[in-house]
Amino acid sequence: MDMTINTQAEENSAGTHQEARKIVSIDDLSLVFETNDGPVNALSHINLDIHAGDFVSFIGPSGCGKTTLLRVIADLEHQTQGSIQVDGTSPQDARLNRLYGYVFQAPALFPWRTIAGNCKVPLEIFGMSKAQQQRQIDKYLDLVGLGDFHKKFPWQLSGGMQQRASIARALSFEPELMLMDEPFGALDEITRDHLNLELLKIWRETRKTVVFVTHSIPEAVFLSTHIVVMSPRPGRIAKIIKSPLPRERTLEDRESPEFMALAHEIREALANDHRIN
Repeated sequence: MDMTINTQAEENSAGTHQEARKIVSIDDLSLVFETNDGPVNALSHINLDIHAGDFVSFIGPSGCGKTTLLRVIADLEHQTQGSIQVDGTSPQDARLNRLYGYVFQAPALFPWRTIAGNCKVPLEIFGMSKAQQQRQIDKYLDLVGLGDFHKKFPWQLSGGMQQRASIARALSFEPELMLMDEPFGALDEITRDHLNLELLKIWRETRKTVVFVTHSIPEAVFLSTHIVVMSPRPGRIAKIIKSPLPRERTLEDRESPEFMALAHEIREALANDHRIN
């Protein structure tokens, strides 16, 4: 089944902007892990295109392959069948060419480095000058609301602030694509709501393409232009749902009929796939 996100055709019909290129293109991709207990079919016949500027969420039950698929895009896992391109190149070349930034479930900050020092790590690896490093760090710590926290250490910040620092670090070298693996899953609901708003603001301002893994239906609905519903293992794409919500969103939109209907559609897709399996 061809699971293409047809964002651009819809946008062209509205005359909004030029045709967006494919940032991620996946064709008949499967992945089997070899374990002591035998092979594990993690992903099965994935077909998916993601275009520039999309915010795409992967949602599904635990063990359905959401994070595995994200890691394949990031060149951290490798398919056993099919093909994948990231901005027209292989995931390995995309990684080497710094085409994506990765935000993990935990902030993964070095406790002995300041927040600014943590954000400089990729810039140091890439050989940027100290002056350029400082400009980038100033820009993106300001963007995530941590402009006054350069000299703080991770242990001096809340969990939500640490995760904002990890987002600034991923943005610091200005990748085309942001890969985010349940970055707010461990946070309380109030902090999560705030960071969802902040992430939408960052997405609109930077115009990045975002691929986001979540277990939360409300979070997927609130953030996404498209929601990719995945089945239980072996991970397959059960349905792709295009959001009717405007890109400018507030927390009050979660009470709208459109929001409720989209959340219901996702629940139905998840329930139907469980019944099929």
